[in-house]
Amino acid sequence: MKKSYAVVLGVVALAVGVLAAVAQQQRASPHDRVSIQLAGGKKLTIEYGRPYMKGRKIMGGLVPYGQVWRTGADEATTLTTEADLDIQGLSVLAGSYALFTVPSEKGWKLIVNKVAKQWGAFKYDESQDLGRVDMEVTRTASPVEQFTITLMPAGGNKAILKMEWENTSAAVPIAAKP
Repeated sequence: MKKSYAVVLGVVALAVGVLAAVAQQQRASPHDRVSIQLAGGKKLTIEYGRPYMKGRKIMGGLVPYGQVWRTGADEATTLTTEADLDIQGLSVLAGSYALFTVPSEKGWKLIVNKVAKQWGAFKYDESQDLGRVDMEVTRTASPVEQFTITLMPAGGNKAILKMEWENTSAAVPIAAKP
């Protein structure tokens, strides 16, 4: 009897663990990947969740001002680079990183965090930041329904990382180091 009870308990515990893992991995928003080839054929890729506005107030509402945001939906946004980069004066070695932002009404901070694989910003640890840089913020010409990240060529070994949602566009220059 005790053996049967132990087996049942083990199966239930396993089932609960599997269901919890599956629930954490279910994505509420579609995901996308954007890439750009930098000088020397080195690739820069950003993977992120693309939530929709769905009639909600985004900046200063769903995405509070002055707080760390996962910069998308579901998992933290990741940057993977084959080249060493300069992001607005921040030196980023080849590898994978999480990208977070701190939006405000007057400007945004881009955070490059050394822990690439994270679920949202729930376990964000500032002590793991590689650094923070300012982003240039402008108003979009028309509302952007779905959160969008683009990497636009800026000549040679340079690109512009741009994030747009609702009426906000935040951008920062990136350069591959020689």
